[in-house]
Amino acid sequence: MQIALTIAGSDSGGGAGIQADLKTFHQFGVYGTSAIVALTAQNTRGVRSVHAIPAEMVSAQLAALAEDLPPAALKTGMLASAKVVGQVAAAIREYGWTRVVVDPVMAATSGDRLLEPGADAVILEQLLPLATLVTPNLEEAAILSGMPVDDVTSMERAGRRILESGARAVLVKGGHLPGATLVDVLVTAQGIQRFAHPRLPTTSTHGTGCTLSAAVTAGLALGRDLETAVSDALDYVHRALLAAPGLGGGHGPLQHGVPPRA
Repeated sequence: MQIALTIAGSDSGGGAGIQADLKTFHQFGVYGTSAIVALTAQNTRGVRSVHAIPAEMVSAQLAALAEDLPPAALKTGMLASAKVVGQVAAAIREYGWTRVVVDPVMAATSGDRLLEPGADAVILEQLLPLATLVTPNLEEAAILSGMPVDDVTSMERAGRRILESGARAVLVKGGHLPGATLVDVLVTAQGIQRFAHPRLPTTSTHGTGCTLSAAVTAGLALGRDLETAVSDALDYVHRALLAAPGLGGGHGPLQHGVPPRA
């Protein structure tokens, strides 16, 4: 069995963060490990509080995993602070971890900020050069690329600019685009691939980005090529949205129990 690691924050509501990642890893048949960098008090309505884990504890978790349960692939999610971003980047380099998926989480679905100001620059400078794939939404792509991102053409331009940071590939997510059809754009040095799918009439979108990046990570851990891992992950998230249980009074969670594509 292959091991996949998530380095992220805990979501008390269970729909995003560490909880969503581990549920997704399980569905894909990989063994999930975790390094928790922050605790959040949140539900489907929003984030009430964020408590950062002490820096030495973050390092201790990563060292413990490197010693005994090294990952075949890993993802980063909410990293909260510039200091933690730097710590995580240093650990990835030190332990020689590869197949790294960076989900540059800057805000929750509710709009609550999850990354301290200025930490995005550290992500760009230290973490993205280590990334096999970066998975920004439109807002995150705009911040990382330094340009407006509001349609498919600008998504492609932003993806190419983010590649200049050293990342091997960028998946710009189009979930916030207007219209009945949504497009996600995969940008690599070899070219651009578009994934189009219909917009679903649902408010159960909490943890969508976390789930997608975790599904890609699981695919990479299983030895799938990047394009296949991305395609399989998008399919899994689409069906998890369709099967969402409608929990909570805000942006509800997905149904992580749907089976991934064989």
